[in-house]
Amino acid sequence: MTKKFRTFAQVPPKGWNSWDSYGASVREDEVKRNADYLSQHLKQFGWQYVTVDIQWYEPTADSSQYHNFTPLLMDEYSRLIPDPKRFPSAANGQGFKPLGDYIHGLGLKFGIHIMRGIPRQAVHNATPIKGTTKTARDIAENNICPWNADMYGVNVDMPEGQSYYNSLMDLYASWGVDFIKCDDIANSVIYNGTLKKEVVALRKAIDQTGREMVLSLSPGPAPVENGAFLQRNANMWRITDDFWDEWSLLLNMFDRAEKWSPISRPGNWPDCDMLPLGHIGIRSVDGPGGNRQTRFTRPEQKTMMSLWSLMQSPLIMGGELPDLDEWTTSLLTNQDLLEMDDHLVDKYQTARDEQKITWYAESPSHAYYAVFNISDQPLTLTSKELSALEIPLAGHDIWQNRDVSLAADQVVEIASHDVYLLKV
Repeated sequence: MTKKFRTFAQVPPKGWNSWDSYGASVREDEVKRNADYLSQHLKQFGWQYVTVDIQWYEPTADSSQYHNFTPLLMDEYSRLIPDPKRFPSAANGQGFKPLGDYIHGLGLKFGIHIMRGIPRQAVHNATPIKGTTKTARDIAENNICPWNADMYGVNVDMPEGQSYYNSLMDLYASWGVDFIKCDDIANSVIYNGTLKKEVVALRKAIDQTGREMVLSLSPGPAPVENGAFLQRNANMWRITDDFWDEWSLLLNMFDRAEKWSPISRPGNWPDCDMLPLGHIGIRSVDGPGGNRQTRFTRPEQKTMMSLWSLMQSPLIMGGELPDLDEWTTSLLTNQDLLEMDDHLVDKYQTARDEQKITWYAESPSHAYYAVFNISDQPLTLTSKELSALEIPLAGHDIWQNRDVSLAADQVVEIASHDVYLLKV
């Protein structure tokens, strides 16, 4: 049976998320500033989601570090609500609706991060579940996230457990939320697979609202053996833990991309995680280096963008958009990459050795060939070597933005950690 949610997220979602720049502490003015920029400069290229990441309900949040057992803001039905000091428009019980309206007014879509489960303070205080006679304490399960102490799990075998998730998604739908990033749920192995029931409950809760909300599951790595289950219940899911600007993490992504590339299809997108490009770490202490420009070299940035697009990963920018320079903007607006990400119908790794990895992909109108130099030295390939790798000698060099036609005595030179990407 075709699921209703496959009628949206027909291409991999593209947008901005606050985590890489602001950790748990983003404020309304910062969200609006990035939304304004996205609308003015990137919307025309298909970038449309603006997502407020974790801890928007935590009044003392000031970095990417969590303050365990800090009182959170919550309504009378055990549902977390935005901190009006950080999000002034949420005052007087308005929640995120004013911010959602603002973002929709820019022609964009609005997303929020949530943690799996029900607030621990709701459980401790036995606060009500909307529409039921049960309390948070009645439906709680003691499977607490190992890296964030805010939530208990939910027993969705109880009808009231499903009712809790339904009430949560009803609230978000009333705020105009278009994108739910649910955390502590994609890598179910750490909970012996028990989280699948909560994924199904989330899907049911979203569907019963009647609103199209993309469901994104984090963190990874999601088990590849769960691929069919994830296709049935989510729109995107993380195939890695948090991804930062380190070559070792980028190199590791090739292993994950090879395994997951056959699983993607319209409505279902394995997620390589956010793009740590440009100015990041403004108030985040995760990743290397704090407040900084990305530590990826330009060749590594090209490799990342090429692999994400060949993989048809969602493209979620983590850097501060108003600080974009010309180079980073060129990465985000490269039409060939965006067309690959949207329109490929087949893609897979074709060869790998200690120096290089090759990929092939095709869309209804083009074929694509990539040679990634994963070594620490420049790589030179002769025409004969390219042919042996089944790489055409003529086509459009995407990164040089020029047509090429190699003679028998010509070579292709690929810098360390760089990529040769050809469209035919």
